[in-house]
Amino acid sequence: MNHSELARELVEGITAGRFAVGTLLPTEFELCDRYGASRYTVRKALDELQELGLISRKRNVGTRVEAPRPARRFTQSIATVDELAQFGAAHVRLVRSVEDVVADAGLAAQLGCDAGSAWLRISSLRMDGGRRSRPIAWTDVYVDAAYTEIGALVRESPETLISSLIERRYGRRIVQIRQEISATSVPKALAEELQVEPGTPALKVLRRYLDSAGKVFEISLTLHPENRFVLSTSLERAGGPRPDAEAPG
Repeated sequence: MNHSELARELVEGITAGRFAVGTLLPTEFELCDRYGASRYTVRKALDELQELGLISRKRNVGTRVEAPRPARRFTQSIATVDELAQFGAAHVRLVRSVEDVVADAGLAAQLGCDAGSAWLRISSLRMDGGRRSRPIAWTDVYVDAAYTEIGALVRESPETLISSLIERRYGRRIVQIRQEISATSVPKALAEELQVEPGTPALKVLRRYLDSAGKVFEISLTLHPENRFVLSTSLERAGGPRPDAEAPG
């Protein structure tokens, strides 16, 4: 179990009332034993819960449950392709449109593709919970226009990443994702869908998905309104010890 999976397990325990507000969570050692996780994994999971406003942590006191549900923003640590897939599975996708597009000069510059290239564009909302919950993002996914069946598969499997559907159907597998993050604002055309005012600050995440030959076969452009998503990364010094390694006794 990695820290993202453990964080979701603990969040579910809190929201379901198994860990009541005002009580203490099990100690780090007890969580390690209960879930078969390292102390590093447990601490990273608890960091995520603290970011969500669910817990507080005090030395010599413990970890106290402070709220029955997460605060407004969603925090996710994504360091691998597998963790990105888990993120996709944890959120409901509401498909708004599937259409063939040809990249004009403006879109080509935005995506980093050739002008005149053909794509299948899948536009959808990502929901933080069920279909009636608040949206955390709008995503336009552009896939190779030759993958004509993907549109129907996406509607049938809203919990599955589009890249995973491509791999299952066409055998084309992701080996690398290149990601760019920038600040922007919510355009008027998307404000109502995202339940914000036009011009609200937002985080724009552009991802390019590459196969084993280094070819881009999918591009996603995601817009997160402010205070609804935090992307957490971890940097390590080359040649240093692994953070989850146990110190010798």
